[in-house]
Amino acid sequence: MSTLVQISILPKQQEDLPYILELGLAKAKLYKRDIKDWRIRKRSIDARRAPVKLNLQLEFWLQNEEIKDIPPFIPQPVKDKEAIAIIGAGPAGMYAALRAIEIGLKPILFERGKDVRERRRDLAKINKEHLVNPDSNYCFGEGGAGTYSDGKLYTRSKKRGNVLKALEWFVHFGADEDILVDAHPHIGTNKLPKIITTMREAIIDAGGEVHFNCKLTDLTIENNSISALEINHTHWHNFDTVILATGHSARDIFYLLHTHTIKIEAKPFAIGVRVEHQQELIDWIQYHGDADNPYLPPASYGLVEQVDGLGVYSFCMCPGGIIAPCATAQEEVVTNGWSPSKRNNPYANSGIVVSVAPEDLPGYAVEDPFVCLDFQKKVEKDCWEAAGKTQAVPAQRMIDFVEGRISENFPKTSYQPGIVSVDLNEVLPPLIAERLRKAFKLFGKKMKGYYTNEAVLHAPESRTSSPISIPRNAETLQHIDVAGLYPCGEGAGYAGGIISAAIDGINCVDAIAKKKGI
Repeated sequence: MSTLVQISILPKQQEDLPYILELGLAKAKLYKRDIKDWRIRKRSIDARRAPVKLNLQLEFWLQNEEIKDIPPFIPQPVKDKEAIAIIGAGPAGMYAALRAIEIGLKPILFERGKDVRERRRDLAKINKEHLVNPDSNYCFGEGGAGTYSDGKLYTRSKKRGNVLKALEWFVHFGADEDILVDAHPHIGTNKLPKIITTMREAIIDAGGEVHFNCKLTDLTIENNSISALEINHTHWHNFDTVILATGHSARDIFYLLHTHTIKIEAKPFAIGVRVEHQQELIDWIQYHGDADNPYLPPASYGLVEQVDGLGVYSFCMCPGGIIAPCATAQEEVVTNGWSPSKRNNPYANSGIVVSVAPEDLPGYAVEDPFVCLDFQKKVEKDCWEAAGKTQAVPAQRMIDFVEGRISENFPKTSYQPGIVSVDLNEVLPPLIAERLRKAFKLFGKKMKGYYTNEAVLHAPESRTSSPISIPRNAETLQHIDVAGLYPCGEGAGYAGGIISAAIDGINCVDAIAKKKGI
């Protein structure tokens, strides 16, 4: 068993490995001759007070101890093995397919969108021409929403599965090993497409199949079991095992399940705005005025308050990032954020959202699974109309919003389709706007300088998670009423980000293997 110790250093000392080793050995009460090898196992920033420090966890192996390397990913040939269908090529679907080829099942993956290369053209059309392809956009396509919206890999879902394994697979397929060390690992939108492509090639090389531009349009249920799928309205495929990993924005899937009386339920989610500051300001606040320290990365932040009985919190904070248009239909606007691997853009953005439960909404009825989805859709359409029925978004300076003034001008924004000055108090539902106004003042007390009219609100941030869940058996992971149907990932309500979705994909395949005796 290896020896673990914790040390703290100044940021400028992070490249001084001899010093780090010496400090760690002293803390562990070891001599250099005692150890076979060592490594930095975990790294995090401690900015609670000045001076900012780095906390390091060091791992030492003594001379008689075995050093464990990253276990290799070893696929099996599955061309002639039993097939399972996977609907959706986001992180849940991709990792399900990878787990399938690892244990000897043949994944046949259907993705409504395009591969990562072809998908870029549709993203450009949203930004430049304000045209939304409903099957190929920031949410739909190879890799799912995560591919082109940042690649943050932090998760609190430690109990759901093997987080380290999910990260190690990313490293196997091309990610930097730093993601195994950093407390808040991040790949970056510029690097993810190549990694996702390598994953797809591994699935195909093992004998699995990946089909793009293939949308699930119907399914057949016989004797309370899944038996067949219709793809693109014409092509039927017989399957008795289907992983449904379609993501939080596949609204047509929710309606399809409801049409077949397959149980779905309204689920709490969150909605608000995406706030953009200058990254330099966030660095100054978080690093206690040490904003120009070359040894520190662009700073992030996390904020949370209870306001009038509902939680208001920061979501998907993107240091050095860009705000992106993430609508999946033409008559709506949606914002999200992403960062390149270097996080070197001059802006910092984050969703600031209000938690919403079904019972908080007007017209709530227990039997209505669509109450949260309908609320989400209305906000997105209202914002689309308020901004001129384009992919521009309604916007307002922060203090102007709180004090109810129209903003006469704006600092430069990273949101490429453009912004339109409106009073967001008249666009957002009172349930949301009232709590946001109070929260921004409270956040300003926590982070001196955060509450500023140089910050711009872009509306809405509405796709934080799925507003609908697809209930499944906690042990078998199958739908509670339909055998062979495995609701999976964010779209089913069982994940909240890339890693938790990936883990859920692995878990679903493991449940299938257990059922089949593999």
